[in-house]
Amino acid sequence: MLVSAIIPTYNRAKTIQRAVDSVLAQTWKEMEVIVVDDGSTDQTVEVLKAYGDKIRVICQKNAGPSAARNTGIKAATGEIISFLDSDDEWLSSKTERQVKLLQCTE
Repeated sequence: MLVSAIIPTYNRAKTIQRAVDSVLAQTWKEMEVIVVDDGSTDQTVEVLKAYGDKIRVICQKNAGPSAARNTGIKAATGEIISFLDSDDEWLSSKTERQVKLLQCTE
């Protein structure tokens, strides 16, 4: 079951790496990482380029975090959508635990 992790960001060059790394470190490996840059004017996009094809980066004009989340949803291909703020991080087993709980309720 593919999980789409959507990270909206704006001028978070100092924190975005920690957020992305926490998604890439998930014990649940069926993940796609979509970062939506909402018109950053700092070095955020340059930081994200270092990830290459490990993540998908979408750049848009500044329209606010809700618009960035919606852009990410439209691009997502996962069966499950999960959001992470660009100044936050996940514990490594977060996604696996949530997916297993969702599978129990099917």
